[in-house]
Amino acid sequence: MGAVYKGSCFCGTVQIELSGEPDDMGYCHCTSCRSWSGAPVHAWTVWRASAVKVTAGEEHIGIFHKTPDSMSHRQFCTKCGGHLMNSHPMIGIVDVLAGIIPALKFVPTMHVNYAESVYLMNDELPKYKDFPSKFKEFGGTGKLMSQ
Repeated sequence: MGAVYKGSCFCGTVQIELSGEPDDMGYCHCTSCRSWSGAPVHAWTVWRASAVKVTAGEEHIGIFHKTPDSMSHRQFCTKCGGHLMNSHPMIGIVDVLAGIIPALKFVPTMHVNYAESVYLMNDELPKYKDFPSKFKEFGGTGKLMSQ
């Protein structure tokens, strides 16, 4: 069957279950993610949509679209405001905030949108100007940056 991870919003009303392992993990430095997360860096985990299941509180999930044609459906708890995930239904993936999955060992593999960084990170991970080319749906050029 594989691993099953549980996560929830800040107040615990909305609960999710994640099956298997994430497809990838990393940090995003874009203005949108920083603004939404309220932090200088957004730690993300990417899952196939079929691996993400809401097990409680679905009626309390709010969705925000920054623009009418946005690929990103940012989801949060309407009771506590806690951020949960960012669904990308057009490509079948869900970005679940790493911080809401306490049992998952966060092992980032990259930095994305590093050109927009306000907090430089001194690590050995690749730092993409935008996205790696495997994320071409998000405009990935695959261009790397130095520290």
